Amino acid sequence: MNVETLIDGLFKGDIISTTRLISLIENDFLKAEEISRRIYPHTGNAHVVGITGPPGVGKSSLVNKLALGWNKRGKKIGIIAVDPSSPYSGGALLGDRIRMREITGIEGIFIRSMATRGSLGGLARATRDAINILDASGMYDVVIVETVGAGQSEVEIMRVAKTVVMVLCPGLGDEIQAMKAGAMEIADIFAVNKADKPEAIETVNDLERMLDYEGLNEGKAGWMPQIVSTSSTMNTGIDELVNKIEEHQEFLANMTSEEFHEKRAAMELIDTLITKIENEAIKKAKESPVYNELIKKIVEKRIDPYQAADIILKEYMQSSR
Repeated sequence: MNVETLIDGLFKGDIISTTRLISLIENDFLKAEEISRRIYPHTGNAHVVGITGPPGVGKSSLVNKLALGWNKRGKKIGIIAVDPSSPYSGGALLGDRIRMREITGIEGIFIRSMATRGSLGGLARATRDAINILDASGMYDVVIVETVGAGQSEVEIMRVAKTVVMVLCPGLGDEIQAMKAGAMEIADIFAVNKADKPEAIETVNDLERMLDYEGLNEGKAGWMPQIVSTSSTMNTGIDELVNKIEEHQEFLANMTSEEFHEKRAAMELIDTLITKIENEAIKKAKESPVYNELIKKIVEKRIDPYQAADIILKEYMQSSR
């Protein structure tokens, strides 16, 4: 099927068209541009929720429960689970069928795993475009993005999500302190998962002290980050977390600040610009007549990668004049 046919299918609610479009934006940057131009005017309706936090805190389990919670409320949910890449295939290592068996196949819940393919920040390069595809389809009320789980590099989620949920669990006292210079500031809501453990109360207390003294609500335009205790295994706190996310959604809907929306548009523009420049630079580098020669010199230690990059960059700048 061509892109035109797939986009028509997307707007008609066809799941196969949706999955094929996401595959295209992952594998073909030029096709991603074409798709984005067509669907972008139809975006902005779904609420995008980012679920982030360190490895092992139970993000996938919590996403399962959130999806079921919204599903019971009659909401349709799209899930993008960003996984590390396989070093062999480049595909997602974990995969949706393994990590989210509980909700696979439930009507009104769509799950897609995406590989990071070397990108930093806990997100795949094509994540934003995949979000836009699900949003533009008109089929989903909420799009959940679960990041890889890589500590402070997770701050990239704030560039695509409207509500960021930072998932923590008991026993992370020292790690909370280490994270606060970066990832902690992005959270709109903190979910202390595995709250059935006795140490959970202390984790909540640590967070409350940080919110009081560390100014983690600065720059949130009046929103005070919330703390919710949850347990995926005991299925507790899930409704409260859904309620808090919806409260934040309502808070954003009532905001009239043009500056807020302009900042988000600026981030989207810069992200796209960086991707285009990077793709163009790599393409030009490989087309350079000295490319293979420079690789041999690097292997032979006659030149280092920085010097080689400078040579290619200089050649590119001269050819662009």
